[in-house]
Amino acid sequence: MKYLLEIWRQRDRETEGSFRTYLYETDSLSVTVASALSELNGRKELKDISGEITEKIVWECSCLQKKCGACAMLIDGRPRLACDTKLSENKKGKIRLEPLRKFPIIADLTADRQVIFDDLKRMQIWSESEIFADDRNNSLMYEASRCIQCGCCLEVCPNFAAGEKFYGMSAMVPASRLLAVMKGKNGSDLRKQYGKVITDGCGKSLACRNICPAGIDIEGLMARSNAAVLWRSLFGFMR
Repeated sequence: MKYLLEIWRQRDRETEGSFRTYLYETDSLSVTVASALSELNGRKELKDISGEITEKIVWECSCLQKKCGACAMLIDGRPRLACDTKLSENKKGKIRLEPLRKFPIIADLTADRQVIFDDLKRMQIWSESEIFADDRNNSLMYEASRCIQCGCCLEVCPNFAAGEKFYGMSAMVPASRLLAVMKGKNGSDLRKQYGKVITDGCGKSLACRNICPAGIDIEGLMARSNAAVLWRSLFGFMR
């Protein structure tokens, strides 16, 4: 099968970018976008379909097992993980690859997602004392722990903009782990922060609902966390 890979090429954030098209051929139905990018970069000379030699493609990867989120990018306009997207899913044989657009571009397919981790620091998503889960919230905490901070949910969110006051679901999900077990005054600062940077900014469009590569029940976690913040703020406990 022959595939035409339309790849966004941009040397750095200061220069303008454009799409370059590369031919990729394979007989396997299991080849992923990540595998194709690695093979292209492994060529002695990387030529586009016009025969022009181009620089190696800048993109990120690490685990290649849907565990790190490093290879998140736009694939045919949808935020996905390159390691979890097979070329054979596209029946037309023409695949467009772009960097996530909600974040500053570093180069080519690599976006600067540092704001995700900065937001977690600002929310102080950690506990300074020992806390324990119980039978009521074990499943919730496990669900939240599967977030890989890839940024796909933020890419489709109409309310998120990097550096603005709404932090999005990549902050809500890890916060939900602590909100599930922090009671009374313990965690009051986190509940206040949650209200300011999550509840107040979310437009409830739920565009993120079916976009998570890990399949996290974002809607369920948000409903539970919103309730936890409300009940504990009013009454100091969660029914």
